[in-house]
Amino acid sequence: MRYSFCDSDRGPLLIAIDQDGLRHVEFMQGERPVMPQADWQQDDQALAPYLAQFTAYFAGKLQQFDLPMAAKGTPFQQAVWRALCDIPYGETVSYLEIAQAISNPKAVRAVGAANGRNPLSIIVPCHRVIGRSGDLTGYAGGIPIKRWLLALEQAGSAFRLTP
Repeated sequence: MRYSFCDSDRGPLLIAIDQDGLRHVEFMQGERPVMPQADWQQDDQALAPYLAQFTAYFAGKLQQFDLPMAAKGTPFQQAVWRALCDIPYGETVSYLEIAQAISNPKAVRAVGAANGRNPLSIIVPCHRVIGRSGDLTGYAGGIPIKRWLLALEQAGSAFRLTP
């Protein structure tokens, strides 16, 4: 596994890849940060294209990532994560809406659990999922980071170009 860090206004973001693509994107200031393991190698050069996209995202200049994703998870988690990727930039949906999107409307709690296990923060936009009442609910990076990401995207979506 190779890794690097990207600076953000909310602290460093760990980005880790292997031969298949992205494995981890995690805020180091979050509630459950992933730390580089002893056998991981810091490789800023190999991760430069990844860092460039995150830097552009944090600057409000990138709304859609184009990076190979290789998150490991159960088939259910993978289905949830694919549904998360369909949430438009600058918008939010509820856990129930994600459960409905994967044709399992009774799996709201399981969707929440899968959302919480998402190893690719920001790219798989779990921060765009909120409670049915509109409340900001759990986020591995912490609610302040979730609030910041949503504000960043909502400001950026005001400048979205239409085709």
